[in-house]
Amino acid sequence: MTEPENTRCGFIALVGAPNAGKSTLLNALVGTKVSIVTHKAQTTRAQIRGVVTEGAAQIVFIDTPGIFAPKRRLDRAMVESAWTGAGDADFVALIVDAERGVTAEVDALLKGLEDIRHPRVLVLNKIDLIPHEKLLGLSADLNARLKFEATFMLSALKGSGVKDFLDWTAERIPPGPWHFPEDQLTDLTLAITAAEVTREKLFLRIHEEIPYNATVETEKFTIQKDGSYRIDQVIYVTRDTHKKIVLGAGGQTIKAIGADSRKELMEMYEVPVHLFLFVKVREKWADDPERYREMGLEWTK
Repeated sequence: MTEPENTRCGFIALVGAPNAGKSTLLNALVGTKVSIVTHKAQTTRAQIRGVVTEGAAQIVFIDTPGIFAPKRRLDRAMVESAWTGAGDADFVALIVDAERGVTAEVDALLKGLEDIRHPRVLVLNKIDLIPHEKLLGLSADLNARLKFEATFMLSALKGSGVKDFLDWTAERIPPGPWHFPEDQLTDLTLAITAAEVTREKLFLRIHEEIPYNATVETEKFTIQKDGSYRIDQVIYVTRDTHKKIVLGAGGQTIKAIGADSRKELMEMYEVPVHLFLFVKVREKWADDPERYREMGLEWTK
């Protein structure tokens, strides 16, 4: 593929409170799933980049972890990653759950964004869930508190208004060479993508606190001679009791997680996938610098 002349390329950071819909919006912008989505808060742990190439413009959207009041080292690393993503971008898009409105977390975000020198845009998401009059009032309130270059009202889940936001960013990113090939949709490797998909299925299957104390790593990713993928993954938990819950009676829970993950991975990769899951107890994985490097986070003492 030949890169056209007069190309433009820019980075747009998507920041917001947990469950504002950043990952859903990223997937809608890219047109395929690059970031996992669950009903649980704090699903995204590190920066995930989704790449959209439209004409001569290449827009790199950065899905950042939800910004919240951190309590643990992992929490602090996630929030630091989000603010780093905002500081490094050409534009910062504040994603607000329109149904929830201005929460304490949104209020803290507004204060934090005052120190970000890059242009800011406001994105009111989930607009299908509130009356139009309330939406206009929310927009006026937020614009009165912080200067935004533009305001967009959309539903990431239903896709309405997403194209307007995409077109606006494509017109305003700076001139420059593309950072990715035209057909590349994310900077995640196949191995990391596979781990993220399995982590999503873990979150969706287990409705207790375990997912927040669990991580998934792809130990081996092998392309077989027949073109199929063999993927060996480990789910790390912090307690033996958590391991038993992830395994389930007779191994039924981990079998279901594996089946869900394998099905989605086969759809994503369009090749047969042989997925092997193991569960191991590592009490202090959240205090292991190597685990942070695996997730693309900074480890701090």
